[in-house]
Amino acid sequence: MLIGKPAAIPSSEITPKATYVNRREFLAGAGMAGAAVATGFAFRDLAVPAVTVSANARIDGLQKSSFSTTEKETPYKDVTNYNNFYEFSTDKYEPAEAAKNFKTRPWTVTIEGDVKKKQVLDVDAIMKMAAPEERIYRHRCVEGWSIVVPWVGFSLSELIKRADPLPKAKFVEFTSLYDPKQMPGQRTGVLRWPYVEGLRMDEAMHPLALLCFGLYGEVLPNQNGAPLRIVLPWKYGFKSAKSIVRIRFTGDQPTNTWQEAAPREYGFYSNVNPNVDHPRWSQAKERRLGEFLKRPTLMFNGYDQVASLYAGMDLKKNF
Repeated sequence: MLIGKPAAIPSSEITPKATYVNRREFLAGAGMAGAAVATGFAFRDLAVPAVTVSANARIDGLQKSSFSTTEKETPYKDVTNYNNFYEFSTDKYEPAEAAKNFKTRPWTVTIEGDVKKKQVLDVDAIMKMAAPEERIYRHRCVEGWSIVVPWVGFSLSELIKRADPLPKAKFVEFTSLYDPKQMPGQRTGVLRWPYVEGLRMDEAMHPLALLCFGLYGEVLPNQNGAPLRIVLPWKYGFKSAKSIVRIRFTGDQPTNTWQEAAPREYGFYSNVNPNVDHPRWSQAKERRLGEFLKRPTLMFNGYDQVASLYAGMDLKKNF
């Protein structure tokens, strides 16, 4: 996730959807990954996917969600051409081009750790676990910009329940793909790879936590975290792990990537909190992509439904 100064992003500066979508080919793929890719950590990720799935493939049978905001949606071209995805580039405008040939099929996700049903699941099987919902969520990035996106997916709790965690599992850890050949940003030392994020179990089970595989009624574009990502609308954007290949249940609090890189600036919880400034800038206001004027930042990004998860906690200490 790119950490920098907030900036207004005029829609006129962003590539139209048709310009880059037409570069892609729709290739059908099947099967499961087999080879392993070594990482810099003490574990291995799953194999490199072998087929690209086009970003303009429609998702059928979408249900509208009661969790959706009624705020104006950010244009598709803004959401898909201004991205925080360090695996491809630290520049927000470059991931759409850098990820255009990223292979997302076949793709598997390993479920492991303190869980009764350890397994390796094909991403297409995961997508069929529950009826897909369209949830229009607002999002706040840590450096001051925000968006409103109609995501497609279902509650993360659906997958967690099928994994059947053991009572000692208190946290869920997500690991993104490690593949420097496909992800040029991983050839740099800007972060320690692969990207790792984590949630407390009750956060992961909250109905607002989304297991996401699409946006705007279409398959998730590569630069937005294809083929599978997490969406947590009450937390800063970097908490929503992208291109997930591993979900591990554990009794110990995971150390997420940005917390490891800069613990003074990025905590484990990372809830949107206008009362806690980033050491280098205020978090009191935000700017929507495509707009000039700023607006006040809302506590929990306006999602008061999650407030009970943090009752009695010092949210300045547990930032």
